[in-house]
Amino acid sequence: MKVCKFGGSSLANAEQVSKIVDIVLSDSQRRIVVVSAPGKRGDDDTKVTDMLIECANRAFVGREYGDILAAIIERYAEIQRDLNLPAGIMAEIEKDLRFRLAGDKSHKGSFLDCMKAAGEDNSAKLVAQAFQSRGVNAVYVDPREAGMFLNDDFGNAQLLDESYLYLYRVLAHRDDIVIFPGFFGYTRDGKVATFPRGGSDITGSILAAAVKADVYENFTDVDSVYPVDPRLVPEVKCGIAAMTYREMRELSYSGFGIFHDEAVIPAVKAGIPINVRNTNRPDEPGTLIMQARRVDPGAVVGIACADGFCSLYVDKYMMNREIGFGRRLLEILEDEGVSYEHMPSGIDNVSVVLREKNFDHDCEARVIKRIRAEMSPDDVMVQRGHAMVVVVGEGMHCTVGLASKVTTALAEAGVNIEMMNQGSSEISMVFGVKSEQRTQAVQSLYHAFFTTQL
Repeated sequence: MKVCKFGGSSLANAEQVSKIVDIVLSDSQRRIVVVSAPGKRGDDDTKVTDMLIECANRAFVGREYGDILAAIIERYAEIQRDLNLPAGIMAEIEKDLRFRLAGDKSHKGSFLDCMKAAGEDNSAKLVAQAFQSRGVNAVYVDPREAGMFLNDDFGNAQLLDESYLYLYRVLAHRDDIVIFPGFFGYTRDGKVATFPRGGSDITGSILAAAVKADVYENFTDVDSVYPVDPRLVPEVKCGIAAMTYREMRELSYSGFGIFHDEAVIPAVKAGIPINVRNTNRPDEPGTLIMQARRVDPGAVVGIACADGFCSLYVDKYMMNREIGFGRRLLEILEDEGVSYEHMPSGIDNVSVVLREKNFDHDCEARVIKRIRAEMSPDDVMVQRGHAMVVVVGEGMHCTVGLASKVTTALAEAGVNIEMMNQGSSEISMVFGVKSEQRTQAVQSLYHAFFTTQL
C-alpha cells in the first residue's frame, strides 16, 4: 500500500486536481490520499490557508469579513465548476465555512485552528467528488472518525500515541480510496487542533506509519529534492536520487522547504521510505528517503541555510573549572521558555545560538540581567542577524579535510565565519555567518562540493 500526500500547488486549480486523480489511478497501490488546502495559482495569488487566517482574525475581533469569505468560497467554486462537479458540494462547503465562523470564540487559538483546518477539510471533500465523478470508489474520511487525536497545543499540536491503533483499524484494510484532509485532527473533547504550518506532510507520514505502508509518496511541484535551494543557486539542475532520514532531517531543519522536518519522525520510527515526487511530472522518480543508502567517502548530499538567528555570548575566565556553569546558563533560558539550537564553547567562553523570534529584546534584557547577577561573567552580549549554513552528508563521517574545504571556500568568497559546530554523528557541519552573506556562503559551498564533482 502507498500513502500519497499532495501539497497546495497540487490543489491550486481544477487542472491540478485532475492530475491528482490521474496519478492515483495509475497505480493500484495508491490507496490513501492526503490533501492540502488549495495553494497559489500564480506568484501574485494568495493561499487559501492565508485567506482563512485573515478571515478568522477579522471575525474574532468583530470586523467585517464578507469579502474575504466570498473570495474563499469562489476558490473552491472555481475548481468545482471547471471539473463539472455537482453544485451540491459548494453548498456543503459554504455551510461548513459559515458554521465555523459562527463558532466559539472564547479561545483564539482554538478558533483559529478550526478556521485554518477548513482549507484541508473542504479540499478533501472536493477531491473525493472529483474521484467519484470518474466513477471511482473514493470517499472522504473525517479525521475524528478515523481516530486522529491530538493534544490541545493549538497551532502546534502533537499526535496522541493511541491514534496509531485507531487509524490502523479504520484505514488499513479498506477496498475504497481514502481521501484524507491533512494538517489537523481533534482533541479528546472534540476541538479542532492543527499541526504547525506545513503539517499536511506530518499527516501523511502519520498515516503511512499507522497503516504500515510500503512507501509514503509526497507530491509537490519539483522533480526531486535539490542539493541546494535553487533560489540561491539558480544553476543547480541535478536533484538528489537517494538520501537517508538523517540527511533529510538535517536539511529540513536547516531551511529546506521541500519537506516539513517534523514529518520525517513518524516514517523514521516505522522504517517507511519517503518518495518526494512532482505532481506535474509524475514519471520522474523523484528523491527516495530511506533508513540507509550506499555512500561515497567525503560525499556531501546537500547544503542548506536558514536565517533569523542570534548568538548569546558569555565569557568568564576559568569557566571550565566552574562546575554547573553550563547548566545554570541553560536554566536561565529555560525559565524564559527559550530553547537553544547550538552551543559551541571554548575553555573560557560559550555561545548559545537561539532563534531571534523566540528571543526578543525584552527577553534578552531579562536574561542578561540574570546572567550578570547569578553567574558573574567577565562579559555577556548578544549578536543578532545571523544565518546558519549546514553542510550535510553521510559520506562526511570520518573524512579528513572537509572542514578545510568549507573554510577555504568561504574565505575565497569573502565570507567571515562567526561560529562553527559539528554534531557527534559527523554527518553535518554548521557554520554561522552574517545574514547578508548567506547567499554568498551557499553559492561558494555549492561550487566547492558539486561543480567540481561534475
